[in-house]
Amino acid sequence: MTQSPDFAQQSPEQRLNFLIKQANQQQQIWILTDEHGCVMLNSEDEDCAPVWPSQETAQAWATGEWSECNAMAIDLKTWFAKWTDGLEQDQVCVAVFPSHDQDGIVLTPEEFEFELKNKKLTGH
Repeated sequence: MTQSPDFAQQSPEQRLNFLIKQANQQQQIWILTDEHGCVMLNSEDEDCAPVWPSQETAQAWATGEWSECNAMAIDLKTWFAKWTDGLEQDQVCVAVFPSHDQDGIVLTPEEFEFELKNKKLTGH
């Protein structure tokens, strides 16, 4: 797996591009879960499901009040089949690869799916 030397120095746009590339290579993305399911973040106006490009980056975010959380992989086929519509119905956005210092880019589930599929098509 390719790791960037320091994600904290990357802009949210750079982290988005890295996540899209990794997701298409690995055919999965990562979330954090607790006893209630997928961990949610609250941005300014939206509830968000944060996603990361790897187990290591997701677990690295699980500190403090999130220290009991576990990283869980979701394959892209499952994400497209269940998560996009489910998050849309629940009016939950996707926070793409948040870091400790910066929120990730917030996309609607449909925008996130478009990014994943568009980059996949243009990457081949």
